[in-house]
Amino acid sequence: MDFPVSGRLLRGRDSVRARFELIDAEKANHTVAAMCAWLGVSRSGYYEWRGRPASATARRREHLKQLITAVFEASHETYGYRRVHRALARRGEECSAELVRLLMRELGLVPVQARAFTPTTTEQGDFRGIPDLVRRDFTAPRPGLKLVGDVTYIPTWEGFLYLATVIDCHSKAVVGWAMADHYRTELVVQAIRNAAHDHDRAGCDLHADRGSNYISDTFGQVLAELGMRRSVGRTGVCFDNAMAESFFSALKNEWLKRYVFTTRAKAKQQVIRYIEGFYNLRRLHSGAEYRLPLEVLNEYHEQLIAA
Repeated sequence: MDFPVSGRLLRGRDSVRARFELIDAEKANHTVAAMCAWLGVSRSGYYEWRGRPASATARRREHLKQLITAVFEASHETYGYRRVHRALARRGEECSAELVRLLMRELGLVPVQARAFTPTTTEQGDFRGIPDLVRRDFTAPRPGLKLVGDVTYIPTWEGFLYLATVIDCHSKAVVGWAMADHYRTELVVQAIRNAAHDHDRAGCDLHADRGSNYISDTFGQVLAELGMRRSVGRTGVCFDNAMAESFFSALKNEWLKRYVFTTRAKAKQQVIRYIEGFYNLRRLHSGAEYRLPLEVLNEYHEQLIAA
């Protein structure tokens, strides 16, 4: 038999404890006496159950729920259960990823979801003699060896704000970026110069798509000046520049879609806040074994010193 209580159903095969838990959860909506009668349990049994101390397991679950909520909110509601699980492990909290998933479901914590990228064209083959040096391998044994670049736009009431980024395949950090109200070649040139400003990028590969700016003679000359090799993927094939696409998806879905920007200046502030305040410093990256970019860089330099 099913017992309706405030839109919820409890089936006769459920345990007495589950019935008591339901009564406790619904006591603001119904009298205890009425619910005990509906569910076939005694009031004395219910009050005896309420007076018992919580079990160690129940206390542990409540403790984890508090930590999970704190981690989820600190991530600006962007972490799924895998990242939350890794964040708890970094704090020394031992629990399974499956338990984290179940507790997040109980808490109603749903992270923002990235939208799939849909290509519009699928041009194949090499282009203008520029090879694909990356071939969808977005890993690198050291920083500064392999970079990826791309451009996206952010709508505002003043018009589009264009963002060009450069990401290091080793640390997963955004090592260079530039923003402007135009999509001319100097935008991507500024981003790559910013990436090369504090580091020696000579001998590295810069991979991008076949956007007109990235295949322009001007951009090629800048890369030659910096000692970098140019690499491009196929037109409209998102997997050929997946790391850059993934970053823009995270930026827009984890952060920017929360806002409506009246000016480009306000949009720029939030982009900087995301890149410098969260993505590079505090976001755990699955491609870096759920570590922070700074940790990856520090580990590399420590290995150099030890060698």
